[in-house]
Amino acid sequence: MPDIRWIQRMDEVDAAAWDALAGPLPTPFLEWEWLHLLEASNSVGAEKGWLPHHLTLWRNNELVAAAPFYIKSHSVGEFVFDHAWADVARRLDIAYYPKLVGMSPFSPTIGYRFLIAPDEDPSSITDLMMAAIDRLIHRFRLASCSFQYADPDWGRQLEKYGFLSWTHQSFAWHNDGYRSFEDYLSRFKSNQRRNIRRERRAMPNQGIRLVPLTGDSITRDLFPHMHRLYSDTNAQFGPWGCKYLTKAFFPGLYENYRRRILLIAAYTGHTDDLPIGMSFLLVKGDRMYGRYWGALVHANALHFNACYYRPIEWAIENGIRIFDPGIGGEHKIRRGFKAVANESYHRFADNRMQEVLRLNIGRINAMEHANIDAINCDRPIVRRE
Repeated sequence: MPDIRWIQRMDEVDAAAWDALAGPLPTPFLEWEWLHLLEASNSVGAEKGWLPHHLTLWRNNELVAAAPFYIKSHSVGEFVFDHAWADVARRLDIAYYPKLVGMSPFSPTIGYRFLIAPDEDPSSITDLMMAAIDRLIHRFRLASCSFQYADPDWGRQLEKYGFLSWTHQSFAWHNDGYRSFEDYLSRFKSNQRRNIRRERRAMPNQGIRLVPLTGDSITRDLFPHMHRLYSDTNAQFGPWGCKYLTKAFFPGLYENYRRRILLIAAYTGHTDDLPIGMSFLLVKGDRMYGRYWGALVHANALHFNACYYRPIEWAIENGIRIFDPGIGGEHKIRRGFKAVANESYHRFADNRMQEVLRLNIGRINAMEHANIDAINCDRPIVRRE
């Protein structure tokens, strides 16, 4: 039987051993370097209310399974807005925190799952991991366990362990075999096709060039610059901003993780100058994930071009199948993205809270699916998928 170890730092595990499990998955957000850098940059930690507590299984001192977890004292940065459930717990005089959360922090992208070696039996390993979670919850008197933005195929099995699924709305772009951006545009209704072309022309009309940068073409100075843009964008939203990554996080990506990064850099002069704006995306296999953006100046339609049009064009050129642009912003529908469902899974330690969830979650999920259908009715696409 494998040995079970809870670890408090990613550097307690060899990067290659962890990535032997995480590497085959489509998401980059469970890879060692990303999770480690969140810790090393102090973006997560006990003082941030994100206490790393990762589950690992070992057979003959070889890592055979793992899962990133965090013991949390709040719900900030999960992008699963459970404040209503916290309010129910308060009314019932039930503790809502601390809670155990399985996810990649600050990354509302579908794909969380246990990492299990291919030569292990996934059912028996999952049983062992769930039993370890149960013991941890009892030992530390944790209020609940949740899995956010779960891989849909993996998440379905969680119901047999007492977890209930909660549906949320996200966005995604799917490559329907487009030959070019113009081919993509041909699928739009004429009015929106004309609007998108006008927004695209706004870039050269303002003297702006959008340059995709990947791998070694990304210079070191662009990473601290990205943090500045990220900070400025969040500052615009005041207390509603989502500035969770520290100044040390972005430069830390340069050494070991820029192979996964795509920057769409907006230039008005020479490329030796720092760009006036950038979007920050990650690419793995045939998946692309839009995460952050910012600009030093206001330029008409720069956001739409840097975050949607140019990444979609790059995706078509490079065989990307699915582009997750991040949650929020129903203006994405007008640019061809589709509203999709994602699932989180929850189980409360207190039977009263679990029963409240069970009695209400079906109705809540039905309402969210109806909302997703309503959003997609506004897609300006001629040919429906």
